[in-house]
Amino acid sequence: MITRSLTLAFALLAVTSATASAQARYDMIAAPVLRAQVVVTGDLVRIGDVIDNAGPAAQIAIYRAPDLGTTGAVPVDRVLTALRAHQVIGVDTRNLQEISISRLARTLESKDIEVAIGRALQHKNGLGDATNLTLTFDRDVQDMRLEASNTGAMQAVSTRYDSRSNRYDVTFEISNEASSASTKLRFTGTAIETVEAAILARGVERNEVIKSSDVVVERRPKAEVGNDLAVRDRAVGMQARRQLRVGQALKTADLAKPDLVQKDQGVTLVYQAAGLHLTIRGKALEGGTEGDVVNVMNLQSKRTVSGVVIGRGQVSITGPAPRLPDMSDATSSIQSSQAAALVAIAANAASTPSPKAE
Repeated sequence: MITRSLTLAFALLAVTSATASAQARYDMIAAPVLRAQVVVTGDLVRIGDVIDNAGPAAQIAIYRAPDLGTTGAVPVDRVLTALRAHQVIGVDTRNLQEISISRLARTLESKDIEVAIGRALQHKNGLGDATNLTLTFDRDVQDMRLEASNTGAMQAVSTRYDSRSNRYDVTFEISNEASSASTKLRFTGTAIETVEAAILARGVERNEVIKSSDVVVERRPKAEVGNDLAVRDRAVGMQARRQLRVGQALKTADLAKPDLVQKDQGVTLVYQAAGLHLTIRGKALEGGTEGDVVNVMNLQSKRTVSGVVIGRGQVSITGPAPRLPDMSDATSSIQSSQAAALVAIAANAASTPSPKAE
């Protein structure tokens, strides 16, 4: 009798101890709590993403994730229904009505894609710098979203360019930290090298001086305009060697320094030597720009002399200095008739003219 009573007591004690241990373990497991905002990086939403303290059920997928880089809202009652289907109960909803689910993404902007293609093509098969390339695409390239795990840089692994057709074919690889396989992106289209060119805004006649308002700067295909382009700042103020049409790209060969002396124009002959400065009127027998050697008629002596164009309507003549009267102040003592005679002497002594510089 005593033995049976002890056995029963031990049995009751064991049951009581097991119940207490189970209750302690239950108390140690925190109740699942719903999250108001969920952020995922993949294409699936799992139980562990939407609640805290999910336990062994954390990796169970319950929803498809929103599109890359977007956010969606899910009512709480639908979330609880999905959780109960996997025996997850007793969730603390914190009186939420809905939860938001966002999917992270890596965004490649279209301008960055174009820059990467330009860098891959620069100096390829005769192309110039990437900044001078104008690209077109066979398919419209807009901002692209990739999985957030695609963290690597865009590396060009294949680059082809045909200079005859201007066609390109470029393939990039982007390393993926969540996978051993890289993401590949391929782009095709045309690449044309362009340069800044001075373009005529109106037609210009031969020998006409180009004004600032006559020229605009545009980018043109290099193959179209060639290498002999004139810079706008240097083109303005120059004289057209031939007739030029509107919209034409100016080239260095099209331009010349403007004529400062015109044929049959009245000019001033200038003689300077040893502190002496004499001038006399003449007539240009040919036109010329600054630095050109031209023939000029001395209107007083009717003799033809040569001189260098030094300014608008001015020609400098050279020769031996004429002998001046022995006087203390020659400049103030020389009369106008004497000055003309001295210029005539200098003009007669000038060297034989050389051909006009082209």
